[in-house]
Amino acid sequence: MRAIPLLALLLSGWFAVPAHADEAQDWLKRLGRAEQQQSFQGTFIYERNGSFSTHDIWHRVQDGHVSERLLKVDGSAQEIVRVDGHTQCVSGSLVADLGNSPGAPPPVLDPSILSSFYDLAVIGESRVAGRKAVIVALTPRDQNRYGVELHLDRETSLPLKSLLLNDKRQLLERFQFTRLNTAKVPDDVDLQPSTDCKPLDRASRDVSDVAATQAWHVEWVPPGFELTRSSARKHSKTGLVVDSLMYGDGLARFSVFLEPVGDVAGAEARVQLGPTVAVSRRVVTPQGQIMATVVGEIPLGTAERIALSVRSAPAPVKP
Repeated sequence: MRAIPLLALLLSGWFAVPAHADEAQDWLKRLGRAEQQQSFQGTFIYERNGSFSTHDIWHRVQDGHVSERLLKVDGSAQEIVRVDGHTQCVSGSLVADLGNSPGAPPPVLDPSILSSFYDLAVIGESRVAGRKAVIVALTPRDQNRYGVELHLDRETSLPLKSLLLNDKRQLLERFQFTRLNTAKVPDDVDLQPSTDCKPLDRASRDVSDVAATQAWHVEWVPPGFELTRSSARKHSKTGLVVDSLMYGDGLARFSVFLEPVGDVAGAEARVQLGPTVAVSRRVVTPQGQIMATVVGEIPLGTAERIALSVRSAPAPVKP
């Protein structure tokens, strides 16, 4: 499950409690284990850009595999089913968003790595969905990533609430359970997708993943971000090969998409919706013009700098 960050009214207590980095690291380790060991079901709310939605979730750990189903229960119908972090099927508007994107499991939190780029601290206690929680703050050491505040269940270490905050402590995104049941393990019926949940189209994945790595590299990424995945596939509408590069720092992630545009007048873009940004820039290469698009939950200025640093050559070998 994605971890997200406290309401503005609570931010005044950000530094009210002494920081305990070792204790924070211990809680993050427990969180990593909990999501791989603890079955549960419940209901959570999700807030972004002033909009709220309500979702049911079923999460089962069985025989070493993690199965999960999420169902949006208000507004437009949306459903997603994942196994071991890989998307199996989606419905509603999610089909267009995920149908041709590379699947990748969520990042595994490693406190020893995160502590190089975030200040980790236990900053207090709270109560969410009728359960006692400990509050862990991850405050970035630079302006190239967002801060995260996690409210972890004292009993199971699962995230009961998560807030994503910019450098001005403004709330960008909120995830919060309103009901959580850890006693009942979801059964096969709970995890069965509806008929509207469509399997991802994998037929377009007919280009080697290596092609993207050999053709492109990003000259600048924020410290701590590493290339975690690369792929190349045909665009479902244009038939052109679109390369994609995915980067992560162990918590935040962004992707770079590179699509040939030739002489077509492709419009550059600079868009932010809540924590998610999309920046498109035309890049002239010896092979022609391409549109480099950076999408992720990173600050807008960071995404622009990344987009402008795309180069049409393999990354130089590090000494």
